[in-house]
Amino acid sequence: MNPILLIDKYSEGNDELRQVLLTHSTQVAEMALRIARQHLEMPLDLDFVREAAMLHDIGIVRTHAPAIHCHGSEHYLRHGLLGGEILRAEGLPLHARVAERHTGTGLTAKSIVEQQLPLPAIDLVPETLEEQLICYADKFFSKTHLQREKTPEEARRSLVRFGEDGLLVFDRWLQMFGV
Repeated sequence: MNPILLIDKYSEGNDELRQVLLTHSTQVAEMALRIARQHLEMPLDLDFVREAAMLHDIGIVRTHAPAIHCHGSEHYLRHGLLGGEILRAEGLPLHARVAERHTGTGLTAKSIVEQQLPLPAIDLVPETLEEQLICYADKFFSKTHLQREKTPEEARRSLVRFGEDGLLVFDRWLQMFGV
C-alpha cells in the first residue's frame, strides 16, 4: 500500500495542502521509524508504522483550517475521526485507529465531555505500541511550522491544553521511546 497515493487522492486540486500533509507526515514517519529502530526489543511492525504515520492526518482534508490550506467544513479537532472514516472506507481499519487516537496524547471520553470538545464521548486513546509511537512522534512536529522539530519541552507545552493527564502520558512515552 502506497500512502502517498492516498494523500494525492484526498488532497487532489490542493497542492498546498498536499505539501503540508506530505511534509508533516514524512517528518512523523521518519521520527517514528528512527525510534523504532533504536528499540528492537519492542515488537513494532515497521511497515505499518511507516504507512500509518504517513496517513495519520489525512482527515485534515475535510476540516476548516485555512492557515494550513484546509478548506473543508468540519472543526479541525475532528480531523482524527474524519481520517478514521476515510481510512476505514479505504479498507485500512488499523490505520484508522491511529488517525482517530493521535490528538494530544489521546482523549478520554471524560476529557471530551469536560472540555466540551466537538467529538463523541468515547475513548480515543492510543493502545498498541504502534499507535503510541506514532502519536508520540507527532507531538514533535507542527503543520504550521513545518521547518522545525520541537524539543521535548516545547512538545510538552503544546500538550498543556489537553490537561495534566496528557503530560503524564507524554512523560511516560519520553522515558519509553526517548527522542
